[in-house]
Amino acid sequence: MERGNSTGVIEFVLLGLSQTQEIQLFLFVLFLIFYSMILPANILIILTIRSDPHLGSPMYFFLANLAFLDICYCSVTPPKMLADFFSRRKTISYGGCMAQIFFIHFVGASEVFLLIGMAFDRYVAICHPLRYANMMSREVCCALVGASWAVGFMHSILQVVLIIQVPFCGPNELDNFFCDISQVIKLACTDVYVLELFMFFNSGLAILMCFLLLLISYGALLVRLRAGDPSKGTSKAASTCVTHIIIVFIMFSPAIYIYCRPFRSFSLDKVVYVYHTVVFPLMNPIIYTLRNKEIISAMKRLLVRHGLCQRK
Repeated sequence: MERGNSTGVIEFVLLGLSQTQEIQLFLFVLFLIFYSMILPANILIILTIRSDPHLGSPMYFFLANLAFLDICYCSVTPPKMLADFFSRRKTISYGGCMAQIFFIHFVGASEVFLLIGMAFDRYVAICHPLRYANMMSREVCCALVGASWAVGFMHSILQVVLIIQVPFCGPNELDNFFCDISQVIKLACTDVYVLELFMFFNSGLAILMCFLLLLISYGALLVRLRAGDPSKGTSKAASTCVTHIIIVFIMFSPAIYIYCRPFRSFSLDKVVYVYHTVVFPLMNPIIYTLRNKEIISAMKRLLVRHGLCQRK
C-alpha cells in the first residue's frame, strides 16, 4: 500500500517477532507456557483471597483487584499473538487495532492508579494505625478501585479519540506483534508532532511522575518504619513495602522505556514489548505469593479443601 492512497487503511500488517518458522514454533510454545501460568496463578490469588476470612484486609482486597487487572491485561494481546504464529499473513483490522490500543492503556493505567491506592493504604496502616479501620473501610476501598478504573478509562479514551482522527493512507506495516500508539502513530500520513507531544505528556510523563511518587512514598514509609521500634509487625510492614517497590519497578520500567522517549524504533523494542505484555503480568502473583506467608498458607488450605493438595 503506497503513501497517498485515498482509500485509507482498513487493516494493519503485523510483522511479528520473527519470520523463521522454527523460531515462531519455539516462541509459540514458550509464550503458551507463560500464558498458561498467568491465568491460573492470578485466578488462584483471587479465589484464595475471596474464600479465606483471614485475608479480609484492604491490602488483600487491592491485591485481588490487581490480579484481576493482570488477567485482563494479558488477555488483550497474547491470544492474538499466539494465533498469529500459525498465520502466513498476520493482519489486524483498523477497528481491532484501535480496540487493542484502548484496552492496553485502559487496563495499564488502571493498574498504575491501583498501585497508588495500595500505597495510600500502606501509608494509612503505618502512619495512622488507630484510624486505619475507619479510614480504609470497604466503601473507601471500593471507591479507590472504582476511581482507578475511571481514571484508566479517561486516559485511554482520550488517546483513542485523538488517534482515530489521524489519517492513515499507507504504508500499513507495523514492526511489532500488536498495536500500540508508539507504533501506529509513525504510519500517519500527516504531521503528528503535536500529537506525539501530547502522547508523551499523557503517557510518558504521567508514568514517570507516578513512578517517582510511588518510590518516594514507599521510601519515606521505610524510613519511618526503620526509625520506629523494631517488632514483628514493623518487620511485616517493611516486607510488604519492599514487595510493593519490587512490583513498581517491574511494572514501570518497561513502560518508561516505551513512552518516555521519542516514538522511534530501537533494537530492544520487541524484547521490552514482550516483557511488558506477556512476562510482567506473571511476576505480580509470583512475587506476592513468594513473599507473603499468609497467602501461601491460605492457598494451601484452599487446595486441601478441594482435594487438590494433601495436608502435611
